Amino acid sequence: MSSRRVLLLLVAGLLVIGFAIWLSSRRHLDRATMSGDLVLPGLENALNTVTEVRLTKGDQTHTTLKKGASDWVVAERGYPADSGKVRKLLLDLGALNVVEEKTHNPANYPQLGVEDTASPKATGTRVAAVTPAKVYEVIIGKPSSGKSGFVRVPTTEQALLAAPSITVDADPKRWLDHTLIDIPQDRIKAVEEKPTEGPGYTASREKKEQTDFTVSNIPKGRELTSPVAADSIAGSLGGMTLDDVRKAGTASADTKVSHAIFSTFDGLEIDVAGHKDGTHDLIAITARSTAKETADEAQKITTQLQGWEYEIPSYKYDAIFTPMEGLLKPVEKPKKAEKGAASSTGANKGSKKAGAVATPQ
Repeated sequence: MSSRRVLLLLVAGLLVIGFAIWLSSRRHLDRATMSGDLVLPGLENALNTVTEVRLTKGDQTHTTLKKGASDWVVAERGYPADSGKVRKLLLDLGALNVVEEKTHNPANYPQLGVEDTASPKATGTRVAAVTPAKVYEVIIGKPSSGKSGFVRVPTTEQALLAAPSITVDADPKRWLDHTLIDIPQDRIKAVEEKPTEGPGYTASREKKEQTDFTVSNIPKGRELTSPVAADSIAGSLGGMTLDDVRKAGTASADTKVSHAIFSTFDGLEIDVAGHKDGTHDLIAITARSTAKETADEAQKITTQLQGWEYEIPSYKYDAIFTPMEGLLKPVEKPKKAEKGAASSTGANKGSKKAGAVATPQ
């Protein structure tokens, strides 16, 4: 073999080895660069320009959050959203960074929950943050831990483990501002109950210092379960939250509506109208004032709540519309004569007669 041929082989071998080293280092560099990168580059600096957030699941559940003049609105309800929750979602999306690469094989996506949400069986949620310049989209899959979860940008095949862990729900009612009304018990002077069935009554007290409420119209011979029986009614407007909301006026004309009218010591009146629609406990709230100091409060409540029906937790509904019978001790049933005792008495009498002995004369 000539020296020239040996030299050529040596050069070729060095080139192959060099290329292999370069390719290996390049792959390592790509992976090292991927780790820590933002999943949605550019969104972090565009958060203030987001005008809409869309959440979609494979089962067609969806929520559209729209930015208003001052706050966010749940478009499917036309009602204020929990703006703090929306802002947290956007901040988490902007900060979402790659922990490591996962599968790029579509057959493995369901294991991570990052399959295309066009499939009815898809378990992930597609999130789109809309800005005037660009729409940023990502599929949020299953959580991996409390700090990270699986995600995939819909236009790429690469699934990722990313942090922070983001949990989203595409049900519109999960994004509502759940705050409803908060009238603490210590403000309540009286509650007038006007049920659709059963007797009406009033629970009241003369002074704030009086801790328990007196109940009117108690049936003769009956008594309250305890002195504090009506206190839970007076406290039922404290920290009240909603589960869902709908436009008022959707109830049928023959719907029976109960009323509970709460009066405060400072002249605020809250009329809570309630009815049930299947498993849904619905109320509407009207406010008015009989004193100057609560006029603004009544107007604010009216502006916020008028025109809506609110679905509230069942335990809250039942507390507001407690029937008279629910405040009273059960009626004791008349005691029935014990058959055994009667039979025993009869037997004793019979035995006395049968065992009687004539007295000697």
